[in-house]
Amino acid sequence: MKLTIKREELLKGLHRVQGVVERRSTMPILSNVLLTAASGGITLAATDLEIAVRGTSPAQVMEEGGVTLSARKTFEIVKELTEEEVRLEGDPGHRVTLRCGAAQFRILGLPPEEFPRLPEQESEAALTLPAATVGEMIRKTIFSTGENDTRYVLNGVLLKVGGGKKGREIEVEAVGTDGHRLALVTKKIALGAEGSGRPEDLQVIIPKKAVLELRRILEEDDQEVAISASKNHIFFRQGGNLLLSRLIDGTYPNYLQVVPKDPGQEVTLNREALLGALRRVSVLARDKTNAIRLRFTPGRLLLTAENPDLGEAEEEILADYQGEEMAVGFNARYLLDVLGAMDREVITLGLHDPLSPCLIRQAEDREYLCVIMPMRV
Repeated sequence: MKLTIKREELLKGLHRVQGVVERRSTMPILSNVLLTAASGGITLAATDLEIAVRGTSPAQVMEEGGVTLSARKTFEIVKELTEEEVRLEGDPGHRVTLRCGAAQFRILGLPPEEFPRLPEQESEAALTLPAATVGEMIRKTIFSTGENDTRYVLNGVLLKVGGGKKGREIEVEAVGTDGHRLALVTKKIALGAEGSGRPEDLQVIIPKKAVLELRRILEEDDQEVAISASKNHIFFRQGGNLLLSRLIDGTYPNYLQVVPKDPGQEVTLNREALLGALRRVSVLARDKTNAIRLRFTPGRLLLTAENPDLGEAEEEILADYQGEEMAVGFNARYLLDVLGAMDREVITLGLHDPLSPCLIRQAEDREYLCVIMPMRV
């Protein structure tokens, strides 16, 4: 292997795989990045056997070949280089000489044959979406996804695609829930419109780590994302980048059961005002529960938090509320996450009573909703 590549291109490719490589694995090869030089460029790939990332970068290849190198150390080396061009040259002993200006490194690698073979994409893209749409759906659901939950299916985002075979539009849903809160995004895309692709019914649960890695890739480029799935894997392709992930096997709970069909008493609030008040008052919330009380009275919302070790906090903001006085307890972190994912100026809270699920929507937005379970305070 012998090639010349722009430092920024190599650094971008190495940065892309950092979240996937296994640093504490009993298999040393999983801590490495696979570099494959072929006509027209160099491909970098990494996997932890559940998720894999592969990307191609332009390079001047004088001699084809491949090697695996420590992903972390190689990234650290390239990050510190100052010259524009990097030269890589491998030898039969799987050592790579890296030169950049006056700097020279000899890095020990492992045979490319030891690198796990990645699953191949079995079908064409079932759906093609703009990167901005995929990024938005991730941002609006990922925070509510479970973290190491014993109910394994909650540790992923549900992706549903349907409707394309019967109507003139397809419906794409993304759902995240951890049993205490839920976020649901629904996008309707007209058939034949840019980004619609070839629609197929699809329902898969994507691990949270894979969704986070996809978000990292989307931050690099604004090209469309082609999505396809096999029985056990899902594939996201954007330009020369590919992310594939093993799917979570299981049945996702019936999330629509927890979405209130009747919003009950609606409260209209300025999102920024509520967000600011929550941040300030929650400073004195109990560390373990983050409990905060919202007391609704006509025209007003009073936020309070109590901590026996630190003291009390309260703040009042304007609210469009005309019902009877009601006090509801919430985990402040859950509310902050929801408000941080929303982007409209005005939001509504749908409340029945202090123990019923709270429905949160953005004004004049039927695509996005969140549900938060209250808590006793």
